[in-house]
Amino acid sequence: MKKAAVISLGCAKNLVDSEVMLGYLAKTGYAFVTDLLEADVIVVNTCGFIQPARQESLDVLANAVEAKRKSDGIKVVAAGCYVERNRDELLTLFPEIDYWTGVSDFDKIVNILEDKPYLRSRRCFLYDHRTPRLISTPTSWAYIKISEGCAHACSFCAIPQIKGPYRSRPVQSIVEEAIRLGSSGVKEINLVSQDSTYFGRDLGLKDGLTTLLEHLLKAEGVEWIRVLYGYPEEISDSLLEIMHEEKICSYLDIPFQHADTLLIQQMRRGLDGQRALRLIQKIRSKLPEVALRTSLIVGFPGEGEEEYGHLLEFVRVARFDHLGVFTYSQEEGTACFSLGDPIKESTKQERRDKILELQAEISYQKNRRFIGQKMKVLAEGHLEDDPHVLVGRTSYQAPEVDGVVFIEETKTRDHPVGAIQNIEITDSGIYDLYAKGIE
Repeated sequence: MKKAAVISLGCAKNLVDSEVMLGYLAKTGYAFVTDLLEADVIVVNTCGFIQPARQESLDVLANAVEAKRKSDGIKVVAAGCYVERNRDELLTLFPEIDYWTGVSDFDKIVNILEDKPYLRSRRCFLYDHRTPRLISTPTSWAYIKISEGCAHACSFCAIPQIKGPYRSRPVQSIVEEAIRLGSSGVKEINLVSQDSTYFGRDLGLKDGLTTLLEHLLKAEGVEWIRVLYGYPEEISDSLLEIMHEEKICSYLDIPFQHADTLLIQQMRRGLDGQRALRLIQKIRSKLPEVALRTSLIVGFPGEGEEEYGHLLEFVRVARFDHLGVFTYSQEEGTACFSLGDPIKESTKQERRDKILELQAEISYQKNRRFIGQKMKVLAEGHLEDDPHVLVGRTSYQAPEVDGVVFIEETKTRDHPVGAIQNIEITDSGIYDLYAKGIE
């Protein structure tokens, strides 16, 4: 039996593509290992979004090549976004890599490894419910990619160059996948896309995401449905209305990116700080318990102290539940590339750290409100060094990016992993919650 090591870098959408490759390899009889030296094949699904992600991809590719040098017979495959974007550069850096494939042929991984000819796709690969896929996340939850590509033209972003135009999966295909996942024990599905709120427009659907959620509510076994990656200007009244459904997590991930009016215009984004705050107020008025996550960029060209001050005040007033901050990365081929990268990296880091420090205070204060509340959590597993502490998440915490709940178990009451269960919050930290299980 051949052994494969598959390494997925970057976002959750990349992970889904990696799981497709795992599915095809498993169907062909491959076993999977984590030790590169034990593998016959090393597959690296790279990320090419911004410079730090590309550097991580370079480091992992270098490790794969080093394993190939140490062990005769190992084949290395470089796949994904970085390959799609900068194949020639990578070919020069890593001549030892055996196979190269971008974002169009994840389903042809076996053909690639066996040197079998196949019809190469001209479009970014988008799987469906019939595609083999081996879920690599905990058994209680999974991602579902609902579309590929992007319909926006943000001036700082290279994703449209890499992934192409927006393409939605058919609603019924997504529902079929959700039903299958639910029957296999998955309790939470997380819908991912470059822009989930744009879903269905290319299929002629007016309120595509709402329509999709209406159908997903019927998927038996699935208890939580979470929407990730929505554009602020596309948050519709119909979406907010359907989010009152018990199955749909009261959670929105809305990347605002900045708050200064001029910078928002230069970024080619939709809402400046004042309009964003009005949207946040509207969302919270309709969904009082909603958890809001956003992503921001500091150090965009033209961000002086005044512009940065607008962003800092926006964070202070908006009081997000969860927040991530990126430092600006000048990306070749993007509309704002010609603006250069005039802000020092040290200044970017200082601005990033200051926002995160402010957000830590906000997150801590917001978490304190949960103390004493009885809530539901999705149990994911036990701490390795303490089998009496269960780790889970509330519906207000998305996997991999937000905090978790640490649940202290008793000898008389063990909580099953992979189930949604009742707990009582006993304490809180900056990002995490602490709880005890209840009947």
